Amino acid sequence: MLPQVIIIGRPNVGKSTLFNRLVGKKLALVDDQPGVTRDRRSGDAEIAGLKFQVVDTAGWEDDDPDTLPGRMRKQTEVSLVGADAAMMVIDARAGVTTLDEEIALWLRNQKVPVVMVCNKAEGKAAEAGIYESYALGFGDPVPVSAEHGEGIADLFGALWPIIGDSEARIQAEEAAADYTKQQNEIAARAAAEEAGEEYVPEEEDLSAPLKLAIVGRPNAGKSTLINRLLGEDRLLTGPEAGITRDSIAVDWVWHDPAMGEDREIRLIDTAGMRKRAKVTEKLERLAVQDAKLAIDFAEVVVLLLDATQGLEHQDLKIASQTLEEGRALMIAINKWDIAEDASSLFNGVREALNEGLSQVRGVPLFAVSAKTGKGLDTMLGAAFTLRASWSKRVPTAGLNRWFEDAINANPPPAPKGKRIKMRYITQSSTRPPRFIVFGNRLEMLPTSYERYLINGIRKNLGFDSVPVRITFKGSSNPYHVRQQASKQERTKG
Repeated sequence: MLPQVIIIGRPNVGKSTLFNRLVGKKLALVDDQPGVTRDRRSGDAEIAGLKFQVVDTAGWEDDDPDTLPGRMRKQTEVSLVGADAAMMVIDARAGVTTLDEEIALWLRNQKVPVVMVCNKAEGKAAEAGIYESYALGFGDPVPVSAEHGEGIADLFGALWPIIGDSEARIQAEEAAADYTKQQNEIAARAAAEEAGEEYVPEEEDLSAPLKLAIVGRPNAGKSTLINRLLGEDRLLTGPEAGITRDSIAVDWVWHDPAMGEDREIRLIDTAGMRKRAKVTEKLERLAVQDAKLAIDFAEVVVLLLDATQGLEHQDLKIASQTLEEGRALMIAINKWDIAEDASSLFNGVREALNEGLSQVRGVPLFAVSAKTGKGLDTMLGAAFTLRASWSKRVPTAGLNRWFEDAINANPPPAPKGKRIKMRYITQSSTRPPRFIVFGNRLEMLPTSYERYLINGIRKNLGFDSVPVRITFKGSSNPYHVRQQASKQERTKG
């Protein structure tokens, strides 16, 4: 684990802008209005070779603990547990406020070293605020402009005395791990060649953490489900719809009761995705876009339904988008503990999925409860199995034996008396599995025959309900190409 540095401050001082600047990506949503960030979000940062994990937090507000701002503050307080350092951020142009003083008082009572950061420090208007920050008791402030990238390098000098030693140790451990990985890959490749088998590269190693995204409509219980899995209130929840805005990734180790071993998972919580016509606010549009990016990043996507509302058109749309992106998809019906006529609901959802998702039939469907924990272990075990199918590579020899049998059992049609010749097939990639079929006149092949091949690949080669892609490539005819070129020359003449 990299050293962890927490960004803390009142709303609208530029914490998320600083976070994005440090990680080098626009991971956190940013807007002029205060209170955009609600859950804490982490990312890998680097300043002049100093690597650390930086955590963005919600703006610190002095509200009742039961209110949404109060619960956000509680999340910020919890984020400091186990941290190596904190950066207290103020708005240098606004100067030190009463709320800044309250935050500083709380931080001085913690055991975490604090770096004073004065953001929005560009121009003379910030000078007074920078001098005022000395009174907060954290030593020399670091003036920065997160928006323009000014002063970021100066953070190196403030953070290195705190986290430099641990970061250097981690770099040495990473270098040793990279060397071991390289040697293992060389040995695995040599062993595969000696046995006459295909070598599966490290990128397809299923021991890597499972990237599992939870998506769905607002209030389906996505954050509650992740909190249940983690066994802590890691994500902000409540009766208010649309609490989650940023897509939040949490690394977690799950003990698989079926296999009796620990398995690593990166859980990704996302904002609720409503119908486009209902999304009118800029922040919600940004949150939905962030959720779609999370789907692209994930390996397996769990679409969470609300048992009290059943399956709606928007759910099918989210499912279709997930499959179009080539992700492995699972459906989970949440709030099963309060579902009415459960058996009829489950069968109805299954029928609707088979009808509405014709491109992939038999998508795994589970009944779960984020409140009681029902069905969650079964769902997670199935997610690893689904990823294995999504990552599977079929040896070329075995693939072509199946291909020949499939063609003999159901030969391709001959449109207008012209025979379509299919020569061979190869798997070009995995995640999702992609295949290339070579032959002649393949552009004349009907869609129904393509579906026949895809269904056969799923059924007979162990790809189950994952999305499968097929590309058809015809053999070029050099004589035909020369003939066409000659005809074009005569036309020009």
